[in-house]
Amino acid sequence: MSGNGKDIIICQDVHKWFDKLHVLKGINLTIKTGEVVVIFGPSGSGKSTFIRTINRLEEHQRGTIIVDGIELSNDVRNIAAIRQEIGMVFQSFNLFPHLTVLQNITLAPIWVRRWSQQKAQQVAMDLLKRVGIPEQAHKFPAQLSGGQQQRVAIARALAMQPKIMLFDEPTSALDPEMIKEVLDVMTQLAKSGMTMICVTHEMGFARGVANRMVFFDQGQIVEQGTPDQIFKNPQHDRTKLFLSQILH
Repeated sequence: MSGNGKDIIICQDVHKWFDKLHVLKGINLTIKTGEVVVIFGPSGSGKSTFIRTINRLEEHQRGTIIVDGIELSNDVRNIAAIRQEIGMVFQSFNLFPHLTVLQNITLAPIWVRRWSQQKAQQVAMDLLKRVGIPEQAHKFPAQLSGGQQQRVAIARALAMQPKIMLFDEPTSALDPEMIKEVLDVMTQLAKSGMTMICVTHEMGFARGVANRMVFFDQGQIVEQGTPDQIFKNPQHDRTKLFLSQILH
């Protein structure tokens, strides 16, 4: 895990409103190639909204977001270019129920990257091995456990060979015994040098894998630092209170 590469995501004074509700209040955050950043904080603090602005699933109204040298503006071509570089995994798996696991993974590479079926299937099978479920290739999502479905969702995101992976609370919809299998895949991915931003409450994962942790509260970054700094010596009372509530 290097995290010492060039700046791949630059967010400057990012603001977002939902009607009158000011959800993001001047976020400044720069992420380097190969860095693993965990964003944490209470519900409603703007964490998910923020990472959704990075691939324009939510539009920011003020400030600048630059991803891999391309500024996110209303230019549809820029948005399409950025989305090709970013893989995203959500709370809900969002798999197509009528397609097999293999078809779910190969769909975007065939349509967007214009890969041959053969190449897409080869890459998909390699990715299914990587996430530990190659034997599930020809099943439908409904035949899989939640943890398996989420691992398929990760493989599907990786099939587009993104430079950046965004995870929005990927384990929060899972039963406890399935959380580890998904976190193990994310840990391997982090160690492979992938640039990752993860919104999560999984503090063991953050402690083991993150280069940096960023604490959000009420639409602002309250504090950031290495896991060591955050867990052992948080500077802000709000951070201390939050950690005391989730670390038992």
